[in-house]
Amino acid sequence: MKNIRILFMGTPDFAVATLSAIVASKYNVIGVITAPDRPAGRGRKLNTSAVKKYALEQNIPILQPTNLKDTSFLEELKKLNANLQIVVAFRMLPKVVWQMPEYGTFNLHASLLPSYRGAAPINWAIINGETKTGVTTFFIDDKIDTGEIILQEETTITQEDTAGTLHDKLMVIGATLVIKTITAISNNTVTLQKQKESKELKSAYKIHKETCKVDWQLPLNSIYNHIRGLCPYPAAWTTLYNGNEEIFLKIYAISKTEEIHTYKFGQLIFNKKEIKVAVKNGFINLLEIQLPGKRKMKTNDVLNGLKLEENAHLV
Repeated sequence: MKNIRILFMGTPDFAVATLSAIVASKYNVIGVITAPDRPAGRGRKLNTSAVKKYALEQNIPILQPTNLKDTSFLEELKKLNANLQIVVAFRMLPKVVWQMPEYGTFNLHASLLPSYRGAAPINWAIINGETKTGVTTFFIDDKIDTGEIILQEETTITQEDTAGTLHDKLMVIGATLVIKTITAISNNTVTLQKQKESKELKSAYKIHKETCKVDWQLPLNSIYNHIRGLCPYPAAWTTLYNGNEEIFLKIYAISKTEEIHTYKFGQLIFNKKEIKVAVKNGFINLLEIQLPGKRKMKTNDVLNGLKLEENAHLV
């Protein structure tokens, strides 16, 4: 069995679950690399990453480089003398970093590679109406998410899943898969699999504001998947036309009803307790929404303070 010395790289909560599992499994984590502290909020108070907070609790040495090619950072990296690097929700590494350890650098990716390479695999799997996804560990190479696969674990996507619930599901499955991967590397039992290339592979490119705009002309299920795939972050949005007002609206919780109707797509049908949007093949029921400058609210609470005109509609 190899004597593994792990350097862990990650930033958000998704990465903390894996780091915590590694520590609980008594593997030797000799350091953590995470994003630099950044000002956030109205007071511009310095915000530390979730991984940094956990590493401080565990007394694990922390590096927060702004430039991964900086000479002084690379020197510190060499001094740590890690023989395995693990990357979970971090950033692209230069070759000088990922090729440094003796046993390589592997990444945990939240999809069944080679499908959904890129920054937002969880969101796009739901947006595209997939019924299954998973997690993959693979050795990093020169390109993004193209290295040889070590292990994979599959899970289902339910009709009720959102990006948030799927994130939490994959976070747990991913942490377990990383432990299995470390064990295989430690025991020298790794069997690598090259990723198949195909023009039909779906990608998971970064989500922008325009990606989040709801197109009410699309079929019911496409809209349903789109909104779920962006909940709770960054959240789908639309414009409410209410009389002479134009109101920016974020949409969170929804349900759907399949039904033939004669309403115009985007038309709001409402009473004192509910709002539904007419779309092709049915209705999207708005359960939780957010108005500008307000917190997220249940739709019936919004209706207490928002008077909707008869011709109110979404575009």
